[in-house]
Amino acid sequence: MVATDDPITNGSVGDGAAGADLAAFMNAVIEHGVAPMYSLGIRVVDLRPGHVIGAAPLTGNVNHLGTMYAGTLFGLAEMLGGALFVASFDVERFHPTVKDVRIRYRRPATTDVRAEASLDADTIARLRREADHHGKAEFVLDATITDGAGEVVASTRGTYQVRANAAGSIPS
Repeated sequence: MVATDDPITNGSVGDGAAGADLAAFMNAVIEHGVAPMYSLGIRVVDLRPGHVIGAAPLTGNVNHLGTMYAGTLFGLAEMLGGALFVASFDVERFHPTVKDVRIRYRRPATTDVRAEASLDADTIARLRREADHHGKAEFVLDATITDGAGEVVASTRGTYQVRANAAGSIPS
């Protein structure tokens, strides 16, 4: 573990993420851990404790109507909870899981898209306390997906869980 002075991370960020560009680290996690998502071009463009922005290109994700494939929009939004976990929690002690994600498609996306979500410092601190005490903690994350003009094309609400790793194990 490498200590930081960030009040949100509370001094603990996994070795792979500490001192490195968190977005690049998370993109490597996607590339090697969720290859289908990486194949869709889903990437993290900004990641810091409590905040994430992801993006996906229209190119390679066009459906039969000439708009963005709904699965790409869903995958982009679903990934945000895992990215926030990586930036905000101790990856050596805990791992994220998704329990539920609901999406509302509002209009067709005809450009590249970006998705954004945040957790405030108080929520992260509460989740850390719960995970330390109970071995797990649950959070709800709302996200918005916008097109190149800033128009909302979809919104999501996901329920995620932070869970303790089994003793002596670190997920690869």
